[in-house]
Amino acid sequence: MIDSEPTSTEYERAIEIADGIYWIGFNDPQSGLHCNPYLVIDNDEAVVIDGGSRPDFATVMMKILQTGIAPHQIQALIYQHYDPDLCGSIPNFEDIIRRKDLQILSDSENLMFIRHYSVSSGLVPLSKLKFQYEFSSGRRLQFIKTPYSHSAGSFVTFDAKTNVLFTSDLFGSYGVDWELYLHLAPECMECKNLSQCDRKLPDCPVDGILHFHRKIMTSTKALRYALEQMAKIPFEIIAPQHGSIIKDAATIRYVFEFLSSLKGVGIDEIIEADYEFDYGNFKKRPGTQ
Repeated sequence: MIDSEPTSTEYERAIEIADGIYWIGFNDPQSGLHCNPYLVIDNDEAVVIDGGSRPDFATVMMKILQTGIAPHQIQALIYQHYDPDLCGSIPNFEDIIRRKDLQILSDSENLMFIRHYSVSSGLVPLSKLKFQYEFSSGRRLQFIKTPYSHSAGSFVTFDAKTNVLFTSDLFGSYGVDWELYLHLAPECMECKNLSQCDRKLPDCPVDGILHFHRKIMTSTKALRYALEQMAKIPFEIIAPQHGSIIKDAATIRYVFEFLSSLKGVGIDEIIEADYEFDYGNFKKRPGTQ
């Protein structure tokens, strides 16, 4: 049963966010960076998206079992980039799934790093699958590349059956005051100056999203390109790997507009867009004449 308004006590279980799609993460009140692994179930088949770190594995697997799925029914592990908070538990998954045909799916740019997590399963680049994964029923997950948001091989995953878009770090956020779903008050939706909250909230959730993107994404250009790719997808729910799920169309539009005009992202906060390397300074160094 899809639970659109779980209470904090319900975070101890797997939560169905759409038909056959489960949030299998956990709420850590001490952490400002919440991780959201997801399980996609189609009949007796399943895949895991961004499975989580090694310390989180016991919690993630417990929630997978709560859905009624047995480990051997997991056919593939999808990783939208190669960071340890996604990929650290790969050996744990392999040990408990015990399938010789288990596949690790990611962009080829990511797989060259993912192999260093002591992976024993087959590494399958998205290009070999023509950028889609198909269940036996015909249900498909589509992979859309979003390079340098934040790694060279980053991508997002779209489930056309539910219109859920798994966005990896895109639309992620920092914040200790965390909820599974992002809820904005009507007055928040009218706010244009996030640095001065009329409601006197200690933390603005939208500002947390913007701060996350300034620090995590590589550049303004990369972020805007990723958003342009996302705008072509008929998604209705955004399921990021960090932060909160967004399912309200008005909220999605509001945050999308802020992100699309965001400046000072990544390296752009350090150097100007027209920066040019002064080779003359290098030539003045001893031994370079």
